[in-house]
Order: sequence, then C-alpha cells, then structure tokens
Amino acid sequence: MNQETEIRILEIKQEEWIAKLEEIGAILEGNWLQKRKVYDFHPVIENKWIRLRTNGKTTTLAIKEITDENIASGTNELEIEVSDFEKTAQILEELGYHYRSLEENKRIRYRYNNIEIDIDTWPLIPTYVEIEAPTEKEITDFLKKFTFDKGKITTLGVQSIYEKVYQIPFDFKVLTFESQIK
Repeated sequence: MNQETEIRILEIKQEEWIAKLEEIGAILEGNWLQKRKVYDFHPVIENKWIRLRTNGKTTTLAIKEITDENIASGTNELEIEVSDFEKTAQILEELGYHYRSLEENKRIRYRYNNIEIDIDTWPLIPTYVEIEAPTEKEITDFLKKFTFDKGKITTLGVQSIYEKVYQIPFDFKVLTFESQIK
C-alpha cells in the first residue's frame, strides 16, 4: 500500500482559493461530481475499507486504511483503475460485498508541480480544500502562498470531519446532494 500525505483546510472561501491557485499558475485538471460506493471487509476491519469511485471519466477501486488520523501521512491506499463503475460494483456484489454507503461530492482539482489540490464540497458540511503532496514539507511550503485560518487545518478524514468537527453521525446509507438516508 502507498502512504498518502495530505491535509485539509476546512470552511474555505472557494472563490478566493480558485483565484489564488490560478494566480500562482496551478493547472485546472477537472471539475467533477464524484460518486463512490464504500464496502466493509469480511469480517469488518476497523479503519480499513474498500472504495469504488468514479468522476464520470476515471473509475478506481481502492483499499483505504487509516493508520493515524492525527498526522498528514496517516492514510494508506492501494488503488487501481477499473473500466466500469457499475460492472465493478456487480463483481463486488457477486463476491459477497454489499456497499455500506453510496456517497457523492463535488470536486475541483488543480495541480501545482507535485501537489494535488482538491476543492471538495460534500452534502451538509462547508466546502474544504484537500492538499496532497509527496512530503509534508512540500505541503507546508505550498501553504505559505495562501492566507487562511491556521486553526482550520486538519488531518482528519471525511467521516471524522462529519463526526468530530460538525457532530453529524456518519451512518448514511445514501449521502448525496439530493438525498441523505440513514
């Protein structure tokens, strides 16, 4: 599994971030509505799950594992590209995996050198930015270009952001912009 190094900055002003990203020469890579199905292992392994995700152009299947949600490098991921979201979901069902949740979010992705910057909007919570780079130093150096509330930096994942920051239990079967079903 590959180690991810990423942080999130909560409650951003999206227009200001986009303007600054474009000012410094970051390249817009896409603007998507992402859909994902999340599956538990059999038996369930705490802090480890399977994610099937598509943005309409690229579909990936991944194993995600949080090793320490309090550090930027605390998530491992093993990911492959698959050709078809629905057929991959069918294969997982045939293998005995039934999705725990269907989720969607809006994502605007920029790239600046080795750094991936995602402006993410999820149902029920304010928009945030996720910054992923090969090292924490690259993230720290990149952030020097921006003005923001340093108290809004977190290494928490999406589920923990819902639960720990906004006190919204993340027990949704469906979490989309049109529907939130528990």
